[in-house]
Amino acid sequence: MVSSSHEALHRIFQQDPGLFARAARHLGVAFPPPVSTVELSTDLTETQPLERRVDTLLQMDTEDGSFLLAVESQGRPAPDKPASWAYYLSYAYANYRIPPVLLVVCADRGTAEWAARQVDIGPRQWCSLSLRPLVLGPDDVPVIDSPDDAARDIPLTVLSAALHRRDPGADAILNALAKALKGLSADDENTATTFIELTEQGLGATQAAELWRHLMAVDLSFFQSQTAQQLRAEGRAKDLLLLLGHRGVEVSEEDRERIVGCGDPDVLGLWFSNALTATSTAEVFASEGESGADAG
Repeated sequence: MVSSSHEALHRIFQQDPGLFARAARHLGVAFPPPVSTVELSTDLTETQPLERRVDTLLQMDTEDGSFLLAVESQGRPAPDKPASWAYYLSYAYANYRIPPVLLVVCADRGTAEWAARQVDIGPRQWCSLSLRPLVLGPDDVPVIDSPDDAARDIPLTVLSAALHRRDPGADAILNALAKALKGLSADDENTATTFIELTEQGLGATQAAELWRHLMAVDLSFFQSQTAQQLRAEGRAKDLLLLLGHRGVEVSEEDRERIVGCGDPDVLGLWFSNALTATSTAEVFASEGESGADAG
């Protein structure tokens, strides 16, 4: 199952394609910012019944020409992935006739180190193809803990929060990001809601996610549209299911439907707190009667 944090690490580039050029500077690679961007189909399936999908695929048009940006969110080392990545790039180049670039985004340092290795494909006598992905990991994106810096580049700050979610500096990043979002005008509520959702997804089931929900409830209480509330509820439901799965608590289909169908972020937050120590879903829902507010 694809996790919410997985989605956030590549969807942020869909939200702001120019983020790639700014983030790549931290890798010592200079890409010109795009003057236009076309989001392409991520389906790289051939006519045979073999499905292959890249996470995000963008056509980046710059003053120096065009290139394809394939973004992969990688949670852990996977021996078969380099072969898949080589296929993605080869297929995309053959299909679009535009030079491709592979960006792998990893929230784990060990995975980032693994993904950054150059992979040579071919016999030892002759390398026919070399795979050289660009990799963004926690050590490649700075800790953005200044509200002013966060306001100057909110998408990069969202990425910084997602990649440093387990680091000591995560709290400072989230506080800076919350202040930056609070500075947006009321006309930017849809933009703020998108970044709120991406941040919550990117934090996954971590302690930083709990702080973020608290900040959203307090510092961004003015973003209380129905859409924003729904997005918060969806994110909390996903986190709750991830936590229960991680702790090995069995979740029936009926319980899953109850969690997903609950539209009250406060109730879901209570269930999440219960789930930190619960050994069954009955214990998760133990305070349901007291709250009396779980009707989605």
